[in-house]
Amino acid sequence: MTVTSEATTAWKGSLLEGSGQVSLATSHVGTFDVNWKARAEGSGSVTTPEELLAAAHSACFSMALSHALSENGTPPQSVDATASVTFKPGTGITGSHLNVNAVVPGIDAETFERIAADAKANCPVSQALAGIEITLEATLA
Repeated sequence: MTVTSEATTAWKGSLLEGSGQVSLATSHVGTFDVNWKARAEGSGSVTTPEELLAAAHSACFSMALSHALSENGTPPQSVDATASVTFKPGTGITGSHLNVNAVVPGIDAETFERIAADAKANCPVSQALAGIEITLEATLA
C-alpha cells in the first residue's frame, strides 16, 4: 500500500516582504504561518520549512529506532528525539542533528548506539536528506 501525504502553501507577495500559510492538507490538523524573516532570522511565532522538516525527521527517526529496538528484542519504554535542522541563507539546508534520549530495558549503551546509528542512516526521512550532513547524539536514560 502506498500512502501520499499533502501540504499546501498559499503565498502572497515577494520573498522578502511576502508571507504565506502552510496547511496540512491530508490530516487537516493545522495551518502555520511562514515568511522569509522567520526563515532567515528565526522566530518564536512563525514556522519555517526547516522546522517542519525537523518535525518530520524526529518523528521518522523515533519510529525507525523504536522498530529496530523491538526487532532486537529490547522494545523501548520511551524514545524522546529532537531534530535540529540548520538553514543558512544563500546556501540552504546544511544539516540535521538528531538528539535522542531513550529508556530501553535490557540493552547496553554500545548496542543502543549501534541500533540508533542504523536507524539514523535508514529512516526514510534521513534517506531523503542524503545530500546534507546528519549527526546523532544517542543517550540511554
